[in-house]
Amino acid sequence: MIRILAVTIFFWSIASQATAAPRLEGQAVQGGMLWGKVVPGTAISLDGQPVAVHQNGVFVLGFGRDAAKSSTLSYRSPDGQTETVSLDIQPRQFNIEKVNGLPPKTVTPPPEWRDRRKVETGRVRAARAVMMPETQWLGGFLKPAEGRFSGFYGSQRILNGEPRSPHYGLDIAAETGTPIFAPAGGVVRLAASDFLLEGGIVIIDHGLGITSTLFHMNSVTVDEGVRVEKGDPIGTIGATGRANGPHVDWRVNWKNVRLDPLLLIEKE
Repeated sequence: MIRILAVTIFFWSIASQATAAPRLEGQAVQGGMLWGKVVPGTAISLDGQPVAVHQNGVFVLGFGRDAAKSSTLSYRSPDGQTETVSLDIQPRQFNIEKVNGLPPKTVTPPPEWRDRRKVETGRVRAARAVMMPETQWLGGFLKPAEGRFSGFYGSQRILNGEPRSPHYGLDIAAETGTPIFAPAGGVVRLAASDFLLEGGIVIIDHGLGITSTLFHMNSVTVDEGVRVEKGDPIGTIGATGRANGPHVDWRVNWKNVRLDPLLLIEKE
């Protein structure tokens, strides 16, 4: 198991009153997510990069697996006042996970897959690039399927004996056909049943750059462009794509930053 810092996370409607540098909620750890509320019209940047702010002042940001030990969060209020906050990002330790029995082509894709993979990865990037002005993630996330955790965010992967990139999702193993539900509300930006590595895949846009990606699905029962509510069925667990058994791989992104879903799910 991955050692996770014992920090409690709460989701609620953020109070209407805000300051230039508000109290932040969430976890300032590698793979964690923070959010807050500022005076509407406030400009925010993280390490010099702009952060989207909802018209009501709500914003969200996240930190990747290998995030640096500190980040700089800057605010400029509508009246021109500025404030800078230094964030200490807590490091984590990640295990090594060995996964065997995968279809060899999915570990070392053949040259003839190159063009198709460019199209597939392009569709994923486009789905995650939408900056929808909503905050569906504020209601919290639920575990998208019943089953045991079989793979964890951040773990270094050894696939069929070959070292590969770290795992950026949370794997939930269960029998083929087990229902998968939307972990939070939003709009389906991508729905496909036959990606080469992901198999059946769904991407849900929760707003302000937060997305959920779910793959290896046996069936996909939603269409692109439809709105789903938290807990709506979106398909079933399978072993499609690069998988050695039935499970769903759930990933959460803030724009192109990969977050740890296990830090976000509601406590049972």
